Amino acid sequence: MKKQVAYIIIIFLLVSNVFFAVKYFNLQKEDNQIQAVIEPQKNKEKLLEFTEFFIENVLKTKTKVDLETRLSLENMAKDLGDEEILAQWQKFVNSKTEIDAQNNVKDLLALLLGKIRNSILGI
Repeated sequence: MKKQVAYIIIIFLLVSNVFFAVKYFNLQKEDNQIQAVIEPQKNKEKLLEFTEFFIENVLKTKTKVDLETRLSLENMAKDLGDEEILAQWQKFVNSKTEIDAQNNVKDLLALLLGKIRNSILGI
């Protein structure tokens, strides 16, 4: 009788382990699918945040851009993980003349708007 109870308990535990393992892997798969949807959304938000911050703190400012703002923008540009945007940002930052800076800021904004458009259209 004790052996039968022990076998029943062992079988129950094995079945429950299999059940929970299957549940775990299904939830893991579902989580991966959700992350695949969320990640592009996070990138879109970062892109918009960088663009808004740039417009507010560089284009609309009436004073010279301070070091803290430049560092924030630099970090935001790096955090985007987009080499093209980072390269254009570096061109803007390293501009030698005001004309170069104006041209580089136009190129940066055009690039940002293109990226935003493509992310909205899913391109």
